[in-house]
Amino acid sequence: MPLPLDRLRTGLPPRFLLTLALALAFVVFLTADQMHWWRLKPDYAFGWLVPFFVLYIVYERWPRMQGTLREPGRSPLSPVVHGTVMLAAGLTLGFGLMLFLLGAVYRASSGSTQPGSLALAAGFSGVLLGLVYFNAPEGSVAAAAGATGWRAFRADARLRVTALFLFPALIWMLSAPLVTAVENAISLFLLQRVTTVVFTVFNLLGYPLVQQGNVLVLPLGQVGVADACSGIRSLTGCLFAGSFLAAVFLDRFWKKILLVAAAMAFAFVTNLLRSLFLTAWAYAYGSHAIEGTLHDATGYAVLGLTCMGLLSLLPLFNGARWRRWLGGDEVGPGAT
Repeated sequence: MPLPLDRLRTGLPPRFLLTLALALAFVVFLTADQMHWWRLKPDYAFGWLVPFFVLYIVYERWPRMQGTLREPGRSPLSPVVHGTVMLAAGLTLGFGLMLFLLGAVYRASSGSTQPGSLALAAGFSGVLLGLVYFNAPEGSVAAAAGATGWRAFRADARLRVTALFLFPALIWMLSAPLVTAVENAISLFLLQRVTTVVFTVFNLLGYPLVQQGNVLVLPLGQVGVADACSGIRSLTGCLFAGSFLAAVFLDRFWKKILLVAAAMAFAFVTNLLRSLFLTAWAYAYGSHAIEGTLHDATGYAVLGLTCMGLLSLLPLFNGARWRRWLGGDEVGPGAT
């Protein structure tokens, strides 16, 4: 069995290796910037895992990069499509550089701020994807030689390698805090939905409540924003879990999108169940009974239940593939 470092000893193009070295410097800078929020905001504590998971994904996909970048030849895309893709990559790189510089200036002048951290993360996404595309050699995947139409996109070596970096590039936008105005808008939207559903369920079951905005008045007190969270805190963590599982275990882009969508759905449903449980507990024992440990423990349970739900979906997506991986026969997770 080859040692872990043996996997990295190959003849990748020097300019591509320089791109990865530059990306690593960006990652160190992003990590230093976002550590402030990972310490400050418990709902972004999963960010401590992001650098390690990014390095793991790159390491796992290294053999596929080697195989793709060794393929000589021309792009299977038509000249017009090829030019359009290059223009899009150039705009992505340029816009990413502009955002990253904006975030860097913001941080230099004001310290750690939510808009600055988000601009740095979004800018890095564009910079990394653009640099990878332009520094990957032109070519076509041999297994898909002669592909036309949409299949030509999958056969293009540059696009194939760039797709391998979608998770390492985009995940930083999830571990960076949202701008306050956006976070408040999403939180308010979720709160209204959760409060309405809880109010309707309890009234249908014969336990009358009084709804006053986002506050539920109970016989032994009231449950408000501080007691039944909207779910935005668990949503970011669940999205991170879904994105990582999709990147590691799924082999098609549409499957990855579906799993991330499932993560959002699971996060909403499990948080709704949490709100129903906490409201029922407060209904029976008073609103003070759901403060502290019970409130926090149910919050962590939301993330745990979501991860279990996502893991249960993987066999559905992969079938025998997942069973072979569990048995030790590792199968590559696909293009992205």
